[in-house]
Amino acid sequence: MLRKFIVPVWVVAAGAGAAAQAQDALEVGANIGNVPWEFQDESGEFVGFEVELANAVASQLGREVEIVNIPFNGLFSAVQSGRIDMAMSSITITDERLQSVSFAQPYYDSDQSLTVGAEGPASLDEMKDKVVGVDTGSTGDMWATEHAEDYGFADIRRYEGLQPAMLDLTAGRIDGYISDIPALQYYVKDKPALEVVQRIETGEKYSFMFAKDAELATEVNEILSGLKEDGTLAELHEKWFGAAPEAGTSTVTVLDMPSAE
Repeated sequence: MLRKFIVPVWVVAAGAGAAAQAQDALEVGANIGNVPWEFQDESGEFVGFEVELANAVASQLGREVEIVNIPFNGLFSAVQSGRIDMAMSSITITDERLQSVSFAQPYYDSDQSLTVGAEGPASLDEMKDKVVGVDTGSTGDMWATEHAEDYGFADIRRYEGLQPAMLDLTAGRIDGYISDIPALQYYVKDKPALEVVQRIETGEKYSFMFAKDAELATEVNEILSGLKEDGTLAELHEKWFGAAPEAGTSTVTVLDMPSAE
């Protein structure tokens, strides 16, 4: 069963106009536990870069956010079936995905990374005959599968979320973990037994995902343009990553809505 959680949105402008705009909740699918994008804090509240960004978007739509906790690989069928309105979980825009779903313009540039435990391999070149962990259906999964023979991985072990993978990595049940670099840098910063040892350059860009050609995708795309122009996205970046976004990145640059080639 999918668990649903109501997340308070930022205050919508008061008045009859705002009340008239209020609609059903904006149902947003997310793989909770994906730090720093969407996870639970010590009090159990949902927090994260994308949680706050979804709230800002919903505020512009005059709706409240209802988060549906879904494993990453299930987000695609959830938007396609209409079970949720949009999905988030540091989802990379790819040409392959654009054949079956739509994305708003990107709001974050990223790469993959290799994370290891204490005295683990120092690079991908040392992963020969080693076991690597990935999130099921993620771009890390795709990259590891495509390059398994190049690096001689003994096995690729797939997980539903960061936490179980990190438990196995810390316990030595896997030798390395390939996933999005911002999430891992955030996760390991207070964990000396874990280390991000290599950036894997993939040129990924993240955005919200929707059913193919959904009208909501176009609406959210325009809202993201405004949130870039008014500095909201830059503020969120500084809050969650401790630094202002670099000039020219998708966090601060208004871009076209992605389309399939």
